[in-house]
Amino acid sequence: MTVTIYGIKNCDTMKKARAWLDKRGVAYDFHDYKTAGIERGRLEGWTGKVGWETLLNRAGTTFRKLPDKDKEGLTEKKAIALMLDQPSMIKRPVLDVGGKLLVGFKPEQYAETFR
Repeated sequence: MTVTIYGIKNCDTMKKARAWLDKRGVAYDFHDYKTAGIERGRLEGWTGKVGWETLLNRAGTTFRKLPDKDKEGLTEKKAIALMLDQPSMIKRPVLDVGGKLLVGFKPEQYAETFR
């Protein structure tokens, strides 16, 4: 089973998720948005699976600093454009476990997935 964790290297939540995986010996590939970016097709696929509302990190500094006009009237198309332009607006981590997506780090959810 292929496991890929998507996020940003220095994010505290990413560090917790990676430490959890490392401690349990789960092999994974790490995709860093800052160095590798993210493709439109992948984001569109994710929003199709989990919804753009789940994927868009509205609590983060990057989103909160947006002008009000960019935050209002959000649609899937607009949210994808924002996340493509600034990948730090993607909720972290996104863990792809053989096509199953886990968004955000919840230890109990990880434990259930890797039983």
